[in-house]
Amino acid sequence: MNLPVLNKDIDQDEFDALVEQARKASDLLKALSHEVRLLILCLLSEGEKSVSELEEVLSMPQAAVSQQLARLRLEGLVRSRREGRMIYYSLENKEVSSIVATLYDLFCKDVRQAAE
Repeated sequence: MNLPVLNKDIDQDEFDALVEQARKASDLLKALSHEVRLLILCLLSEGEKSVSELEEVLSMPQAAVSQQLARLRLEGLVRSRREGRMIYYSLENKEVSSIVATLYDLFCKDVRQAAE
């Protein structure tokens, strides 16, 4: 992994760009810092799921699952689509997919495979 070497002579535009990227990363990590939201993202890393599928796996009431999905949608981490009365969720973008895939491999994969 190549980490940047910062020195006192860094160009201001480059520094400002790094600060902006750090802010984006911080916002993403804040959204990921809730265990239920993170679990939802891990489940969605396996593929699109309906709200009712998430409710069943999480053993949580619909209102609680919907509240966390709303926060994830607000943060731009998931997208939804409606098919009749059903709403389906999936991961929104490659950054989220990449981070969640890494977290899934580290923390979720063995547990999920053992359950199957």
